[in-house]
Amino acid sequence: MKTIHAIIERAKDGTYSVYCKDEIFSGAGDTIGDAIQDMKTQMTFYKETAVKEGFKYPAFLDSEYELAYSVDPLSLLKYYVGSGILTLSGMERISGINQKQLWSYMHGTKPRKAQANRLSAGFKGLRDDLNSIFA
Repeated sequence: MKTIHAIIERAKDGTYSVYCKDEIFSGAGDTIGDAIQDMKTQMTFYKETAVKEGFKYPAFLDSEYELAYSVDPLSLLKYYVGSGILTLSGMERISGINQKQLWSYMHGTKPRKAQANRLSAGFKGLRDDLNSIFA
């Protein structure tokens, strides 16, 4: 089974986009889920149109494949805190970055690499905790 790698990013207007690293497909939407669904719809539409019109399309569309997503930590921060699922206080606990700094990252300040790594490590720690509970 082929794995298609896609990147999810948050746009300045608050919407999300997803695009494949090595393929031609992309999608957009108001949420991460909407963007992913849009890309899947585009993939299906592309194959259907290619078959109908008689032109080539990527062979993986004829077999099983999986989509693997990468999301930058700032987009995750904006998504989960902005939607009210997580709080700045909670993010401070899991990342070790104070709330004022997290707020500034959510509103345009670009974190240094070390801070971005701390944020990413915080999300990975949360993921690992949840996986150990629900695995």
